[in-house]
Parts: sequence; structure tokens; C-alpha cells
Amino acid sequence: MKNIEIQQVKESAAFLKKAFNSEIPEIAVILGSGLGDFTKVVDVIETIEYKDIPGFPVSTVAGHAGALSIAKISESKSILLMRGRFHPYEGYTPQEVTFPVAVMAALGVKKLIVSNAAGGLNPSFSKGDIMIINDHINLLGGHPLIGKNDDLVGPRFLDMTEPYSHKLIKVAKNVAKKLNITFQEGCYVGFTGPTYETKSEVKFARVIGGDTVGMSTVWETIIANYFKIEVLGFSCVTNMATGIADKKHDHHDVVEVANRVSATFSNWVKETIIAL
Repeated sequence: MKNIEIQQVKESAAFLKKAFNSEIPEIAVILGSGLGDFTKVVDVIETIEYKDIPGFPVSTVAGHAGALSIAKISESKSILLMRGRFHPYEGYTPQEVTFPVAVMAALGVKKLIVSNAAGGLNPSFSKGDIMIINDHINLLGGHPLIGKNDDLVGPRFLDMTEPYSHKLIKVAKNVAKKLNITFQEGCYVGFTGPTYETKSEVKFARVIGGDTVGMSTVWETIIANYFKIEVLGFSCVTNMATGIADKKHDHHDVVEVANRVSATFSNWVKETIIAL
């Protein structure tokens, strides 16, 4: 990332260190559309709205609360909780979308759990499934590391052999088995949106190896890897993609399905964090 961006990151991190009374946790969670019910299974102890954080964009999407919180998972473990994220279709650049993750790195975050509402590409999936993301394909039309690189911050050419941590995936799978949660696993494809994909785009995404498709997550994962933050990713299949679905898409339906599976997802994530 460029020096000027790093300076803003440092300023935002310094603000948050003063604004929060609690110690900043080393685990962070980014909640996607309709998955805000995660706050019901944790104890939110402090919250700062994005609009009050220097340098932070503001979320404009239904289902995104637009606040950064510290929440207790158990007596001994807390998390930094990002309730709502930013997307390219809102007009934000890759650097703006990933700015909060860079701030997390400056705050000392070591592990990041990302979630999203996604369309199902894999015909064996069903609406309401939860998929562990084991890889992604960047079709967002941009990249957060384009531009002058500061070699003191991160590498010019970032290795992406393991964008989603095998170790964290193993923990999540073990917890799912313990909780008797059925899940899918596969590759997430990131499109810009805000249009849902056409039938031909869905065929293309499936042919190149995609299992779910959405409009987020990829850039955040790239920046997390840049700062050596381990990533665990989940897709909530809120609708089957165009050509597989038997009706037109509607964002209200997406949020409704996400809310329906939110309790299972939330419990899974909570117990996974405890197990880390």
C-alpha cells in the first residue's frame, strides 16, 4: 500500500485505540448482508459508528449496520466486530473497501473471519447452505495492491497459495462436526455488482471453478494476507444463481434467507472462535 494510505491507517488506528476503553482483540469478524444476528450470541460491550472513525467509508447497503464493535465471546476471549462492509458497487475503490482491514492489522489483529451472502453456483448446493471458502477468484475488475508498494509494509508480489487458512478451516470443520452442522466447501467468485449475474456469467463462473458468487470478500482477503492476517471465510447461500434459480432475484429475499440461517451460522462462528 502507498505511504499516504498507511499514514491514514495509522491515524485511524490511533483514534480507535483511544476511543475504545477495552483492549483491542486479536480476532476480527466481518459480517455480511443479513448476518447481523451474530450480535445476539455475543456480548457487545463497545460500539463506534463508521461515520465517527477518521478515514472510514460509510456502508449504504440494507442489512449492514455500519458500526465497529468490541464483543465478548467468553470470559477470556473477545473479538473486533465489523457490522457491515463496503463494496465496489457503492463507488468505493479497492483501497477504500479494504481500508478497515488495514486498520485492523495496525491494531494488532492476527485472525480474520469474513462472511458473505452469496448466490449458489454449484447445482448440488441449496438455498440456506453455508459454505466454507477454501479459495476465491477475483472478477471484481480491480485489486487493492495496484499502485506504488511500500516494501517495508508488505511484499510487491503477494503469494496467494493459501488465501484462506488451512489451519482455521480445520478448526471450523471440527466445530461443525461437534455441533452436527452440515456444510459445503468450495470456491467463491467475486463480481462487482450491483446487478445479479446473467445466465452466461453464471455458466462462466461455474466453468472456471466457482461454487458461490457474490460482490465482496475477495479484496478484504487479499489485504488480510498482505498484512499476514490468517483468514477464515464463509458464504451463506441465500439464493441459487441465475439459470439455476427458478425466479428473479431480490435483495429482500437475500436478507430474509440470511436471517433464517443466521442462528446456525452465528453459533458455528462463536464456537469456532472459542476453539481457536
